[in-house]
Amino acid sequence: MKPLGIEGAWVDTPRVFADDRGRFHEWFRSETFRAAVGHGFTFEQANCSRSVRGTLRGVHAAAVPPGQAKYVTCVSGAVLDVVVDIRVGSPTFGTWEAVRLDDTTHRCVYLSEGLGHAFMALEDDSTVVYLCSQGYAPDREFGIDALDPALAIAWPGDLTPVLSDKDAAAPTLAEAERQGLLPSFEECVAFRGGL
Repeated sequence: MKPLGIEGAWVDTPRVFADDRGRFHEWFRSETFRAAVGHGFTFEQANCSRSVRGTLRGVHAAAVPPGQAKYVTCVSGAVLDVVVDIRVGSPTFGTWEAVRLDDTTHRCVYLSEGLGHAFMALEDDSTVVYLCSQGYAPDREFGIDALDPALAIAWPGDLTPVLSDKDAAAPTLAEAERQGLLPSFEECVAFRGGL
């Protein structure tokens, strides 16, 4: 696992073993995770999402504490996976980083509590699975507009974004900050320090 440019996010590119029967890889290994991140990962929920080309999901986040860390991979098709730093006071607040996840490289992205997450399906029937440190709790979860011009996420220009009504109505990053929705960098780092 290698850290991304946003503190609290990592990418893992597993070794894939292929032969005439197919392929095999480990998509999560506890000791590798612990060595890279500095703590273990206990998940409370596992999600699977299947999307048509152009589907844009996110930016999703959860209030800290406890937040919701995610370990994400794409098992079929391809997506552009995006981590957004929404932690007020972070040196990289308002920045994003994208990683292509697909069924060839089998990369995984881990984003810790307090970071925003979004992805866009690059192919029909793109299937994303992710482990979550906490279960879904609608009273703690919120969204940020993935098309917010201030974020300027470089979504593929050849795709028309297909959003849910909820994601289309999400506030911009500035509006979410004014509404007091965003976690602070300090509380996120302190929470992780206790893991």
